[in-house]
Amino acid sequence: MRVLITGAAGFIGSHLARRLLERGNDVRGLLMPGENDRGLEAAGMEVFRGDLTDPSSIRGAAEGCEKAIHAANRTMDWGTREQFFSIGVEGTRNILTECAGRVERFVYLSSVAAYGLGVHMKDFDENTPLVKTGIHYGDAKAEAEQIVSTYMAREIMDTTVIRPANVTGPGSVWVREVLDVMSKGPLPLIDGGLWSASLVFVENLADGILMAMDSDTARGRTYNIRDDYEVTWGEYEEWLGGLIGKKPVGSLPFKFAWRLSWIMQAAFLPFKVRPPVTALGVGVLGRDLDVSNRRAKEELGWKTRIPWEEAKAAISEWVHTEYR
Repeated sequence: MRVLITGAAGFIGSHLARRLLERGNDVRGLLMPGENDRGLEAAGMEVFRGDLTDPSSIRGAAEGCEKAIHAANRTMDWGTREQFFSIGVEGTRNILTECAGRVERFVYLSSVAAYGLGVHMKDFDENTPLVKTGIHYGDAKAEAEQIVSTYMAREIMDTTVIRPANVTGPGSVWVREVLDVMSKGPLPLIDGGLWSASLVFVENLADGILMAMDSDTARGRTYNIRDDYEVTWGEYEEWLGGLIGKKPVGSLPFKFAWRLSWIMQAAFLPFKVRPPVTALGVGVLGRDLDVSNRRAKEELGWKTRIPWEEAKAAISEWVHTEYR
């Protein structure tokens, strides 16, 4: 079986590519022109160069592939609507068009952000309505999910949607960027860091994605994937910062930080400069995003395979050997 992975050189995509290669699958990775392949071509992955925002450049990417995992996305916590929607929505539309009539199963990596950041998501399940809030990352995910669902409804191809919680692991956004901020200046907690960090370790997430890709039960289904780690943001940031001799400084009430983030974005984004505080960051760090993972457990047999202590050890090793 040959599997197409978009964003194959990204954090999640590269883990998926290696896992698929290890189990003997053929893998074709869609990479941007000039993008570093992270050694995946040498490991056996076929590299296809193209830009999701340019339909002509990805023509033929899905040829001969039985399944596809769409992992490519803008993962930064700031940017203009056009920057997020060009790849998150139009790019998704373009790869769906390329896969239609060729691929049997299309797996789309969405996010719990599609529920609408800024609220507590404790026990939100896959039937909870998606809400657009003006945070472009989550809004793009919600709109892309709707596009993906039409392909299943029209019986063009089978689709499955995965909504990960906050993905952590060696080199993830929730490791590297937190450390970057701490290295440059103070990083305050939001609401005292008392809310769940709602983490999913990348290897546990990969388990869920591959289970869903392989399962007949997952046809037309959506799955939240979140580990059962009982870790608050305060505990997470204290531990992570400690790896480089830093720690969070002070705390901002959620309502104040939330309003401040929107003011900062309005002031900085027109100049395409990263705001000191972003609504996405506050919406994640200051609310409980412990969505229900019950469906994935019951229908896929998914579980938290790698415990928190083992995940911490892997992250710690990366920080001490590779983080600069």
